[in-house]
Amino acid sequence: MKNNRRMTLANNNIVFEYTNERIIPAGGLAVVGAILGKSDFTKRLNRMDVTENRSQHQIKNGDIILTYIGMLCMGKPYFEAVHEMDDDKAFYQAALGITRSIPSEETLRQRMDDIGDSLRSLILDENIRMLLANKIRPGVLSNGFVPVDIDVTPMDNSKSRKEGVSRTYKGYDGYAPMMAYIGTEGYAINFELREGKQHCQNGTVAFLQETIKLCKKLTDKPLLIRLDSGNDSIDNVAVLIQEGCYFIIKRNLRRESKEEWFNMAKQYCKNVTTPREGKTIYIGSDWKTVTSKQFKQEFTLRAGYEITERTINKYGQFMFPVDIEVETWWTNLGETDREIIRLYHAHGECEQYHSEIKTDMDIERLPSGKFDTNALVLELTIIAYNILRMIGQGTIGGRAPRQKRDVKRRRMRTVISNLIMMASHITTHARQLIMGLGKSNIWRHIFADYCENNILATA
Repeated sequence: MKNNRRMTLANNNIVFEYTNERIIPAGGLAVVGAILGKSDFTKRLNRMDVTENRSQHQIKNGDIILTYIGMLCMGKPYFEAVHEMDDDKAFYQAALGITRSIPSEETLRQRMDDIGDSLRSLILDENIRMLLANKIRPGVLSNGFVPVDIDVTPMDNSKSRKEGVSRTYKGYDGYAPMMAYIGTEGYAINFELREGKQHCQNGTVAFLQETIKLCKKLTDKPLLIRLDSGNDSIDNVAVLIQEGCYFIIKRNLRRESKEEWFNMAKQYCKNVTTPREGKTIYIGSDWKTVTSKQFKQEFTLRAGYEITERTINKYGQFMFPVDIEVETWWTNLGETDREIIRLYHAHGECEQYHSEIKTDMDIERLPSGKFDTNALVLELTIIAYNILRMIGQGTIGGRAPRQKRDVKRRRMRTVISNLIMMASHITTHARQLIMGLGKSNIWRHIFADYCENNILATA
């Protein structure tokens, strides 16, 4: 490549030219490497032999995983994106704490295939260690509970022949992973890749048990588990009661009659409101006795309900027949019926977390044709996502650029574009890399404040 290329743009008389100066487009990876360097994760990876009948690798497992986590933090999960580190490997190696070398695209792909899903328990354990090492405590609700939101989100991988891709309930081919988040900030606690055709309840009992165990390592506060109607199973309830958790699970009416619920509400409900003419809302609770077939246990559970009767639609048109809408929830909380409904509706925020992973981090179309490799990618996404979330939460307030409204959570796109992909001028002095942040970058102050308060203080 020619290093003396020079052009003048006629419209604004702007000149651009090639230069030999070291200007890195992703200076924020130095913070990513510092966060990862607080544990012995890399050493534990290097001690694991994931390939049989092969001589010792020159590039260790730790270098492979650190490189890929760095790519995920840049929102570039595809293996060919590793070539973006080619022109200054020394910086990326130093920033991420890589001991030997940045792997090639081929080495990265082959080793990820070799590793597959064998590191799942190690990665989930390291995620907890990382959060604790950075003094992360999941945010609590006003009632003192720590929310744990669990949901399935289909990933569109249509027009591909990847292993495990099949028809999802959304009507396209892809995967249907189960994801769990903890705290009001939405830290990732457990992800599990699933085939698209797999029913959301299949394997959920084991996933719940694993997730609760991880959550209890991170916090000793009471947990509030929130699940959608796809996971309306008394087996789930049995697990949650056994583990001492509180829960709100939206019920699937199945063969239950809406008219019976409506008649019961008209007869017994005392919380009846009419927000407008032709619309009446009944809010209350009933009690039902149910049995878990898997655990062979019987429970008497509170079933909260919100029933809406519409005789006139919002346009003033009379409706015939009358429209009846019934929503019900299993819960063991002692809160009021309205508070139960409010707490469940807050569960919808996890859709935003799904969106940030699939769109901002570009994880929706997974990069490999092998199921186990894609499972590894999704598990490493937990660590990358939490690193970005920690940086985002740690930079709220202070000298942040002025916003139109108060910010409670920075989305991944903002963190990646403004704090990870931060251009830095690199120089070397006294065996140290010096990152120069230009005065034109309005985010440089908050970036430096985060490093001083969260990286240096806990180093």
